[in-house]
Amino acid sequence: MTAVFLDLDGTMMDSRPGILASLTYALTQNDLGHIAEDDLTWMIGPPFVDSFAKLGIADAQPLLASYREHYLASGMFDAQVYPGMLTAMSDMVADGRRLYLMTAKPHAYATKITAHFGLAEHMTAEFGPELDGTRNWKGELLAYALEQTGENAGSSVMVGDRHHDMAAAAEVGMPAVAVRWGYGNAEEWAGARIEIDHATELPGSVKSVLG
Repeated sequence: MTAVFLDLDGTMMDSRPGILASLTYALTQNDLGHIAEDDLTWMIGPPFVDSFAKLGIADAQPLLASYREHYLASGMFDAQVYPGMLTAMSDMVADGRRLYLMTAKPHAYATKITAHFGLAEHMTAEFGPELDGTRNWKGELLAYALEQTGENAGSSVMVGDRHHDMAAAAEVGMPAVAVRWGYGNAEEWAGARIEIDHATELPGSVKSVLG
């Protein structure tokens, strides 16, 4: 048996509406509404602390508090599973793969989302950082997951849409599959073993990488 580590936002789910609405609320509440006038899709995926820093915001805590207030109230479930993803997950389990959630979203939120949308039932375990930022970097989180599960990086694969998914996989010596339907771009997918265009391709791509 082999393991598949799956990113959430932009890989299994289109979470853009709820995330962007919550970001807009957070920025507006903190007198930074002008920033929300630009397309903030690039912020979906990496830890928000890192993205806020790129915007020149040194203290992200007030923004995170406002974001979480809106996200918990209305944004969390304003999303949808990508077409074909649930079937692909079921097929991979039938092929003998163990599936794990590997998200930069705090697991306190992520596990509620995966349960709500029927993703959790296909998972062996779910991993995300703590609300206090512990294991925010996906490379650290992926290494932690390997330690906790006993999975081997060489017989596992990371599936994601952003640069930090590819970088995390490389850091632990794991091959990666890049999905082109999410929020990343060709430059971010550099280093992926395979790039795919639809969830229906996922079981086959995993098989081509892991056998």
